[in-house]
Amino acid sequence: MTKLGVLASGRGSNFQAIINAINAGTLKASLELLIVDNPSAYAVERAKKHGIPHLYMNPKDFGTQDGFFAGIADGLKSRGVELVVLAGFMRIVRKPLLDAFPMRVMNIHPALLPSFPGLHGQRQAVDYGVRISGCTVHFVDEGMDTGPVIIQAAVPVMPDDTEESLSERILGLEHKIFPEAIRLFSEGRLEVSGRKVRIINASKAVHGVIVNPPLS
Repeated sequence: MTKLGVLASGRGSNFQAIINAINAGTLKASLELLIVDNPSAYAVERAKKHGIPHLYMNPKDFGTQDGFFAGIADGLKSRGVELVVLAGFMRIVRKPLLDAFPMRVMNIHPALLPSFPGLHGQRQAVDYGVRISGCTVHFVDEGMDTGPVIIQAAVPVMPDDTEESLSERILGLEHKIFPEAIRLFSEGRLEVSGRKVRIINASKAVHGVIVNPPLS
């Protein structure tokens, strides 16, 4: 059973999806610690409801960003965390945390990377006029949404879509593929080679790509 640590800054809907998957028995993992950088993050209420230890860490209490992430790493290691999950954590992860958990920090982004990294990926997709968008689970490196891709899920972009309507459609898939990526990690089925992530023993139907609605 993989021990998870979660970092969040806001409402934590992906955090809730992970909780639900664990409670449903589809994800064999334990949530050891939630760390937030925002004392008002609703993710804390989710942690309280489910009896998950939580901790607010104020970046201003540390001299540098590197010091802040070193503190996060220490807190996670003290709980025996094996995989760090970013569930709406609104900061670029720094080297001290990445060094402490090499290829063991996982993030979800609401766009089909490498397109539209950074903030407001859904708005970028609508403004650009793409016909397909979606979400990406990836391992985290020192860049902004540049780490190796694990799973992607795609949705059509409708002619009348707004940032809000596209975001809602994408979010439903985020809640599916994030727990799935964590499950693959917990089963030892993710093999990273350079930029490529191989899913070991993947079926022909599921090889890191989900399309909704399915392509005929």
